[in-house]
Amino acid sequence: MLRRLTLTAAASFAALSAAAPGASAAAAPIPLPVLQEVLQNTADTDDKAQDTQDRLTVTTAETGNRAANGTYELTCGPAGGTHPEPRAACDRLKELAGEDGDPFAPVPQDRMCTHQHGGPATARITGTWNGRNVDAKFNQGNGCEISRWRQMEPVLPSVR
Repeated sequence: MLRRLTLTAAASFAALSAAAPGASAAAAPIPLPVLQEVLQNTADTDDKAQDTQDRLTVTTAETGNRAANGTYELTCGPAGGTHPEPRAACDRLKELAGEDGDPFAPVPQDRMCTHQHGGPATARITGTWNGRNVDAKFNQGNGCEISRWRQMEPVLPSVR
């Protein structure tokens, strides 16, 4: 997007410069080396943006669904990787970030949770997301953890 904005600005400036050649020094055409430098810097910025793409490793075990157990790679921006539903998972992470700010936050220590056990399912998500490191563990050990897991579906598989 930054590249497109820069190209549009450079093209607009060049067109305006050509339309009124002597109107002022500010209206002089952009020298080709300067324009090339601007475009190269924009390309470098776009490459860095791709390097900071969200990359997560999702590992699940004992979910009750053998096909869902294992390790998956999830990339967002664009959605991809070996995750079974990368687009839906990335959309869910974006939605959760808008609601609570941190979809990977653990259950607060002082929260009262029901004493129900949802099963032996466990998951761990590691990697980078929104420019920060992630190392989050999930389980089905009590009502709060069950709810937290369900909020992360389809990033995590359904265990119902």
